[in-house]
Amino acid sequence: MLRQERQHPNRPPPARARVAAGAQAEPSAAVHSGVCHGTLGELLQGPYERDGELHIGIISLPVRRYSWMHFAPGEDGDIDAELAGKDKCRQALGLYLAHHRKRLPPGRWSHDSELPTGKGMASSTADIVATIRCLDRVFGLRSSPALMAALLREIERSDSVFLDRHALYLSGRQEVVRTFPRALRLHACYIDEGGTVETERVAADLLGHYRDRLDDYRGNLQRMLQAFAAHDVRAICDCATRSAALAQGVIAKRAFDTLLERRRALGADGIVVAHTGSLIGYLYARRPSTARMGALSSFFRGLGHQCRFVETGP
Repeated sequence: MLRQERQHPNRPPPARARVAAGAQAEPSAAVHSGVCHGTLGELLQGPYERDGELHIGIISLPVRRYSWMHFAPGEDGDIDAELAGKDKCRQALGLYLAHHRKRLPPGRWSHDSELPTGKGMASSTADIVATIRCLDRVFGLRSSPALMAALLREIERSDSVFLDRHALYLSGRQEVVRTFPRALRLHACYIDEGGTVETERVAADLLGHYRDRLDDYRGNLQRMLQAFAAHDVRAICDCATRSAALAQGVIAKRAFDTLLERRRALGADGIVVAHTGSLIGYLYARRPSTARMGALSSFFRGLGHQCRFVETGP
């Protein structure tokens, strides 16, 4: 039988116990990290008039998938190799340092992401925002939404993933038109139809399409703003469906008509698409049951796709 040692109340614990406790209670603080969520396309994309011109306005659908950027100071790093293929992140880094008149200490960068590129999940913007937030941690600063928008304006047409709420946002001007402070939680079942889309290349086509359907887009925007004001979740989903239908005139989703036809049978409250991406799926105000998830999986597998389930919201 093992003899149990009694610990004297004033005697320190054995060294091995102190080491184990310390390792558990004091994680390394050497690495600075920035994190940013992505999107599952947009609840709405359409024209917004500002200063006599049409701009691309979006209400993104934040999703709980993330991009990470890490910086370990003091280590010998090779930024060219570590940020290979992340030219926009490097551009954000330079703009940030110039704005704050800072110099980056020696260190090593690393990156990870759950957001595939070119699909409509705001992967590029999320990478940039994660980089800025990582730099904030390095220098003990906090970038405001206005500064985030200003930095993004120098880099790309982007999304509003740096905000912690839904918003009507002008992607080209990097301007927040209106925020919707009340939290909106939705559940989505979506597929990737394949291929990639570069937003900048389709911007002119989008604006031309908007002009052709201006009244339809204006009406849907007004209904969406009213739905957000009333926190009418099902009306929001209806407007998202209408926005997806209008988008068929520019970047059509092959499965849209089939999803629209089966929407009621599968109990969906709406349809969401990545307007300048390859994603399409159903929206639910309530989490689908296990039986419903099985039915959705069978439906999408019949279309030749593996579906994914995700909770949305900032």
